[in-house]
Amino acid sequence: MSEQTQERATPAGRRVVVVGAGMAGVQTAVALREQGFAGTVTLIGAEPHRPYDRPPLSKAVLLGKADGAAFEVDFAALGIELRLGVEVLAVRPADQEVDTADGPVPYDALVLATGAEPIRLPGTEDLPGVHLLRTLDDAERLRPVLADQRDVVVVGAGWIGAEFATAAREAGCAVTVVEAADRPLAGALPAEVAAMMTGWYADAGAVLRTHARVARVEPGAVVLDDGSRLAADAVVVGIGARPATDRLTGSGIALGDHREIVTDDHLRTSAPDVYAVGDCASFPSARYGERLLVHHWDNALQGPRTVAADIVGETPVAYDPVPYFWSEQFGRFVQYAGHHAAADTFLWRGDPTGPAWSVCWLREGRLVALLAVGRPRDLAQGRRLIEAGAAMDPALLADHARPLKAATL
Repeated sequence: MSEQTQERATPAGRRVVVVGAGMAGVQTAVALREQGFAGTVTLIGAEPHRPYDRPPLSKAVLLGKADGAAFEVDFAALGIELRLGVEVLAVRPADQEVDTADGPVPYDALVLATGAEPIRLPGTEDLPGVHLLRTLDDAERLRPVLADQRDVVVVGAGWIGAEFATAAREAGCAVTVVEAADRPLAGALPAEVAAMMTGWYADAGAVLRTHARVARVEPGAVVLDDGSRLAADAVVVGIGARPATDRLTGSGIALGDHREIVTDDHLRTSAPDVYAVGDCASFPSARYGERLLVHHWDNALQGPRTVAADIVGETPVAYDPVPYFWSEQFGRFVQYAGHHAAADTFLWRGDPTGPAWSVCWLREGRLVALLAVGRPRDLAQGRRLIEAGAAMDPALLADHARPLKAATL
């Protein structure tokens, strides 16, 4: 530990409890040690598995190319106490305690990193053959489905539905994706952009059924509301996720419209000494002028540094990242940076029917969001330009032969 770190190290008697052992929780615990916290750090996870990363679940783990995705963190060497397979029952800020199935756990600072939980298809909760894909156990249950090349119906053409369909086709499964909206990614991207992705399904040998709602699931089949029956040895549901905050009922911690934990720009909740980070929390963005709820890996990676700095007594800058995520779909690498909801200008870079193209969104002449398909250089430059609030020349920006940064004014 450097002299500078020792100078800001916190009293050894303080106790920080982190609830949630996913990316946000693990990174918070690690960041506390990196920033000189000398007290007790306890990481509580509901799953019995050693903490692991989630993105490989829909790729390498699902296809049997990896047995797991455990974080390469030496928790013992860092002095981080792991309590795994422990369910949190309630949070009592007035008493500074977390109630668990193993008894109460006191804290001086509490970090809620409970993530999000998948939305279930109504009426299918206890049906055999109906799967979610959120946890390591979910991926392990789906492995033999892909290994045996079963007929699969995917409900929902969002990010997770497309990623699972990609893996299932790679494994040789017959795949049908049903989507209630008129296009894939309807809740995430404008119609003109998502329309360009519709053909990816057929190119990969998957069937995409839009305007299709599930009426019921029967043994070996999915029945749609128009009476169609789709053969299904397995059904995978990917219709969204919601913040996992049910255990906060009665805690007095303020929740937002989506049942997410409402934080300030340092990720502090309405309760003293309680923070929230990752998929379970929203934060105010001065960059975009609204509160953001970001369900992506990069948010869970960045937010912990702000939380740790605040706990150790530093004065961190306001948490206002440029949201970023990626997805691998049907042989294409898709990346997105920013937030396009309030954009007033939309333009293409490249031919959207081809293998590589980008989309840019501007507001008052400044780049606010970018989607890149097979153009990682655009994404890297665009993310920096968004962070800088750079003014852009739309005509130059639309010229895909020019580097993105060459379009700045």
